[in-house]
Amino acid sequence: MQKNVIQEFNHQPTNSVAKNWHGHLNLAYANRGGATEIIHNQMQAPLKVQRPFYPEGKEVCHSVVLHTAGGVVGGDRLSLNFHLQPNAKALITTAAAGKIYRSSGHLAQQTIDITLDSGANLDWLPQETIVFDGAIYRQDLRVELAPQASILLWEITRFGRSARGEKFLSGEWRSHTEIWQENSPLWIDRQWLKGGSQMLESPHGLAGKPAVATLAWLGAPVTAEIVEKVRALRCEETLAPGALGVDSAAGVTRIPNGLLCRYRGSSTAAARDWFIAIWQLLRLSFSERSCCLPRVWIK
Repeated sequence: MQKNVIQEFNHQPTNSVAKNWHGHLNLAYANRGGATEIIHNQMQAPLKVQRPFYPEGKEVCHSVVLHTAGGVVGGDRLSLNFHLQPNAKALITTAAAGKIYRSSGHLAQQTIDITLDSGANLDWLPQETIVFDGAIYRQDLRVELAPQASILLWEITRFGRSARGEKFLSGEWRSHTEIWQENSPLWIDRQWLKGGSQMLESPHGLAGKPAVATLAWLGAPVTAEIVEKVRALRCEETLAPGALGVDSAAGVTRIPNGLLCRYRGSSTAAARDWFIAIWQLLRLSFSERSCCLPRVWIK
């Protein structure tokens, strides 16, 4: 039986750390007779999860995480914990783009801990994060993979509200990701970007582009043939560099028990479309089934 605990309290946007959100979301999934179910669901505002969806059948549970406050401000602390028990399969996404607002000096932080037991599979596919000018934000993501477990995850980030001409001129963004299997690191990635720094314009950094994205798949060795197939899936922006800038770039690297893909450019939509094509190829290669887009992505 699913356990559901919800705690609610009022929130007013403020720069006072004492009144900021300290929300959490804990979800546990189990395979019961071939069907993946949420067996534990503990929520504290502003984080919530919608009822499960099964567009692929009962084997794969689709979950949508909501942030009811609409955005993250300095001083907020958010914690997400996902545990997939043996042979459970889930796709978790977010209901909308994340927004990290300008801070008066306090750090906003999100911590994500994911545990996948033997035979479990998770697609962690949040929608893009928009980091406003002046935001101070850190995300820490750690994954513990059991043998025969696998995960596909991505992170798509836009610095500044570029549609309004805003650039990331002040503030700070950090992203720390660690994937472990049987006490051994498979992939550790630490990124730090300071608003207004030379890295925003450097060809070794963002090269003047407002959007960066990373996709990682881990769980089994990837063949050279799969790497070449992924590299052949050129994203839209790199196909027309004359129109969208010669510094737009996409890269694919084989890593221990997995695959790493990077994007740097002007369009988060182009990054996501490329990632979806990669996700589809990997699904067919390792699971022998097509990917199924979450319905909240369809406008």
